Amino acid sequence: MVHNRQDAWTEDEDRQLAETVLQFIRDGRTQLEAFEEVARQLSRTSAACGFRWNATVRKQYDQEILLAKKERRKKASPKASEENNSSQEQPFEFDEAIDLLKKIKQTYEISTSSSDIVDERMQEIARENEILRKKIEKYEEALRQIMTIWETVSSESDERQG
Repeated sequence: MVHNRQDAWTEDEDRQLAETVLQFIRDGRTQLEAFEEVARQLSRTSAACGFRWNATVRKQYDQEILLAKKERRKKASPKASEENNSSQEQPFEFDEAIDLLKKIKQTYEISTSSSDIVDERMQEIARENEILRKKIEKYEEALRQIMTIWETVSSESDERQG
């Protein structure tokens, strides 16, 4: 029997996740920002969006990701040469470094929480599996008892008729 989870992802949600992530890549923004945006749109957590993207959806969009990265590079090319010239004049900003480190930390936390979610779900499935295994054993024992009773009744009925 197949049960759909209440929080199962629909094709439309997957598509919305992919389109948002691809747009953020094109715009030179981070995937984490995309996950936060999709999380708001779909009333999910950014961790759930990140996990879904990395575990399932991303694999279906390899070519689109490459194209989005190319588009991002095209958009950045004129700016990159300007920034290289201006970066020689301006010192490196600590705020930029701090923001980058915060984003790296957030990525790490999302991947860790996603891993924890998978581990918890696997433990839950293992518990459910054990409960179902015990139920099957009880049903098999009941069936054996019914078969024994049936054989006894059938043989007694045959003896009476014969």
